[in-house]
Formats: sequence, C-alpha cells, structure tokens
Amino acid sequence: MIEAVTLDFGNTLVPVPGAALRGVVAITARAMAERLGPFDPGLVLDLWGRERDRQFREEVPQFREVDMAQRIVRILARLRGMAPPPDDARWDDAAAARLSDPGEAAWAVEVYSRAFVEALPAEPGAGELIARLARERRVAVLSNWPLAATIDRYCEAAGWTPHLAAIVVSQRVGTIKPHPAIFAAAREALGGPRPDRILHVGDDWAADIVGAKQAGWRAAWLANRPEDSPLPGSERDGAVEADAVLTSLDELGAVLERLDR
Repeated sequence: MIEAVTLDFGNTLVPVPGAALRGVVAITARAMAERLGPFDPGLVLDLWGRERDRQFREEVPQFREVDMAQRIVRILARLRGMAPPPDDARWDDAAAARLSDPGEAAWAVEVYSRAFVEALPAEPGAGELIARLARERRVAVLSNWPLAATIDRYCEAAGWTPHLAAIVVSQRVGTIKPHPAIFAAAREALGGPRPDRILHVGDDWAADIVGAKQAGWRAAWLANRPEDSPLPGSERDGAVEADAVLTSLDELGAVLERLDR
C-alpha cells in the first residue's frame, strides 16, 4: 500500500502561467520603484529578469535553490550605481549588500510573496484532493521553490495546512530536486516509510520523476503544465519509467487504487 503521497507545488497543485507570474513580478517592481527609489518601474522589471536568469545559471547546475533576497540586493545595487559583473562571473555580493539595507530586501520579498498568494489560484479540486488523501495516508508538499514562506502562506490561506504532514521546500533543505537529499528530508518528515511506499506527483520529469525513482519512490508524472510557464521544466526521457502518467490531478485516486493492489 502507498502510505504517503508528496505533491509538487508549482504547476502541480498551483498552475503558474507566464502572464500570472509576470503580474506578480510587476507588482513587486512597482512597489520597489516607489518605496526604495524613486526608480523607473520598467527598469526594475528588466533587472529582475536579468538577475533571475543569472541566478538560475549559477545555482541550478549545482542543485542549489536561488535566493530571492540575494536577487533583490543585486537589483538594488545596480539601481544605485554598481556595475554588474560579466555574465560568466559571480557578483561580489558583500559589496552589493553595502548599497542596501537588509530590511529593504526583506520588505520586497514579502511584497512578492503576498502578491503570489493573492494572484495565483490553485488547481481546481486540489484542496478536496489533499483532504481526501489525508484521510488514509500521510500527505506532504515537496517543492523546489526559492521562498518557503510563500508555500507556507499559500497552504495556510487555501486551508491545506491541517491535512499536511509536512511542507518540504528546497530553500529550507538547501538543495533542489532531483538531488537525493531533498527526497531524504521529505521521507524523514513523513515518519520514515519505506521508499517504495511513497508516491511523488509532479510535472517536471527530471526533478520529480527521475529524482523520485532514483530515491526508490513511486512516481506519477503530471503531463500537463501551462505552455508559457517560466518555471523550470524538462522533457520526458528514457532514464526511468513513471509508475503513472496523469493528465490531471483528478486521476490520482484511480492510480492509487491500482498501486495499492
């Protein structure tokens, strides 16, 4: 029997289309321009994209999560006159930090987090699914996400938290899926069930399916994500076989019935 189910957050429980996420960033950029400037909101928005892309180039190949506060510190340093390093070099983050106050970055991160929770609705039926699963199994969110507080806040606002045994996020663990450390952290948070009695559900083939299978877990691939989503994703390959392929979360109940036999 499958004793525990872990669910990815972005593009599994919560669709993240490009337009919606750009709207969240735009709200943050306008707020930063007004309160921390004055700056041109368009320039803040442009620098956000540039520094986001730089962080992904730097951190993802090392299985590290990007740091939102670091991104904002780098943006403020550029807005306040510091030249960025070449694309193939890292920032002098200590020097960049001298051009802002830690409270400024914390405030901007909070603006972004709240805007995300307010702007992006969950997948229809996600709450009912979590509650139903939790009646018979341990359920957790297991996500790559640069700000764990956003997922905590989202789960609380959606009413999911009472049904969850754990919320395991890459920012807190210190590494991203598919690294085995984050799957080990999730298994521990679930009380240590046998790996083959845990089912992970996610949309990113490499992070979710390959990562789960290499950890000895079962894995269900949600093969349906917004086409324009800016969240990292990967194509299905032959490295592993998923235990199930879903076109929607509604199909998860039937998958569990089959795996429980």
